[in-house]
Amino acid sequence: MREIDYTNYFWQDHNVRLRAIKEEDWEGCYISDFDTPARILLECAVELPPTQSGAKKFVEQNANFSSTNGRIMFTIENLNGESIGGINLNSIDERNGTFSIGIVIDKEYRGKGYGTSAMNILLKYAFLERRLHKFNDYVLEGNEGSARMMRKLGCVQEGVRREVAYVNGKYLDYILFGLTKDEFVEKLSEVSN
Repeated sequence: MREIDYTNYFWQDHNVRLRAIKEEDWEGCYISDFDTPARILLECAVELPPTQSGAKKFVEQNANFSSTNGRIMFTIENLNGESIGGINLNSIDERNGTFSIGIVIDKEYRGKGYGTSAMNILLKYAFLERRLHKFNDYVLEGNEGSARMMRKLGCVQEGVRREVAYVNGKYLDYILFGLTKDEFVEKLSEVSN
C-alpha cells in the first residue's frame, strides 16, 4: 500500500490522529481495563474483572464506526502510529444540538496533551461538521486531570450534581462542564491569532 500523506487530514493535529477501531485493538482495550483507578474515573464504578472475549466483543461491536448504541468510536494514535487510547462522541441529541464525549488515554501516555488534542479534533467535528451546539459532560469528583483538561478546552463549570456516584464506600459528586459552539469558535480564533 502507498504511504498516506496526512498533511491536510481532518482527523489529525500536531499531536494525535483519530482512526476507526480495528479488530487488532482488542488487546489494548483488554490491557487498559486493568487500570482500575482510571476505569473508576471513566465509568464511576468498579467493574468486574476484564476478559479477553469481552474486549474482543467490544472491539467487534465498535469497529469501523458500526456502534449499535449511537456512539461514534475512535482509536487515538500518536503520530508514530501507536494506539494510545480511545475517544467517542455520544449522547447526541440532534433536536437540541447537545452531545458528550468519552475519552480514555492509556496510563503511559497521560499528561502529554494527547487527550486535549483528541478532544479538540472531536469538538471541531461535532460543532463545525455535525452542526451541534452544546457540549455537556461531567467529571467525577477527584478527577483533577480531566477537570484541568475541560478548563483548558474552554469549558465552563456549570454546577455540581451532589453524591450521585457510589465508589469505594462513599458517595461522590459529578462536576458538570459545558461548552457552546460560539465559545469553542472563539477559543479557536484566539489560538490561531
